Amino acid sequence: MSKYDSRKDTLAHKKQVEEYLGVIFHEISRRIQEHDASKLEEPEKSTFDKVTSQLKGSTYGSDEYKGFLADMKPALDHHYAHNRHHPEHFSKGVHSMTLVDIVEMFCDWAAATRRHEDGDIGKSIEINKKRFNFDEDLACIFVNTAQEYDMGQGSHRAYRRDIK
Repeated sequence: MSKYDSRKDTLAHKKQVEEYLGVIFHEISRRIQEHDASKLEEPEKSTFDKVTSQLKGSTYGSDEYKGFLADMKPALDHHYAHNRHHPEHFSKGVHSMTLVDIVEMFCDWAAATRRHEDGDIGKSIEINKKRFNFDEDLACIFVNTAQEYDMGQGSHRAYRRDIK
């Protein structure tokens, strides 16, 4: 009886993982090109022209911020309907999203913190954890990602987790 050599099986596994990563990479590449394109056309553009500069001085999650969102409702409804990186796109929110949707959503959140004078990705994660009803595990993944790739703005201590 010959000794088993795992090389063939490992190479086949490696090739399958490469294929799956390629599928994810292709979809992320497409999302990079198409992200928020609907904001550049009506019925969204005129609303974002009016409100985006006002949002800068507001605190994410504040009553003032929520008031801006209410004023933007028609444009946001259109935006959410045409952009699956928003939990509002789905009837079950985050729980219906794909991993690619989640990655794009998180990158969107991190970039959005830079639009607010007091933006902080850690605070955004905490607010959105409650807003979109996701668990601590996903929140920790977001925190770890923000720290690992230096995607945070504001106080890093606001979102540190004791995870090893």
